[in-house]
Amino acid sequence: MAEDLIISSGTKEEQYKALIPQIKALITGESDLIANLANITAALKEQFCWFWIGFYLVKKNELVLGPFQGPVACTRIRKGKGVCGSCWEKSSTLIVPDVEKFPGHIACSSLSKSEIVVPVVRNMEVVAVLDIDSNQLNNFDSIDQVYLEKVVAMIEW
Repeated sequence: MAEDLIISSGTKEEQYKALIPQIKALITGESDLIANLANITAALKEQFCWFWIGFYLVKKNELVLGPFQGPVACTRIRKGKGVCGSCWEKSSTLIVPDVEKFPGHIACSSLSKSEIVVPVVRNMEVVAVLDIDSNQLNNFDSIDQVYLEKVVAMIEW
């Protein structure tokens, strides 16, 4: 049964520390991947009010849009293309302070200004990416990277 999310205040790190146990409680005992990805995106969106947050799932030779919160999004992204495809190709988190300066950035929305993309890796293979966009420049840092990597590590694949 879902519980109400308790929105916390404080520093970004304090917010993550309060949110992560809530996310763990949301997904523990639920075996459906899509339901868990949907709740993770909702919890993160509620806490941080980012412009767009969602998962892209690796299907064959492309990333395919999965559960998300925010305006409509690009449906398919090829490996190595844009920030998400580059994250998939490199199998490492990418923080982009200004998306206009990222070579080959795919602009799903002109309102997106900065981005972080975190790979979901299972058995040494990227199976999805968590993509988060902000409508503010330079909105993501190493604190986001550390805690978002903890979030994706909790996902049962």
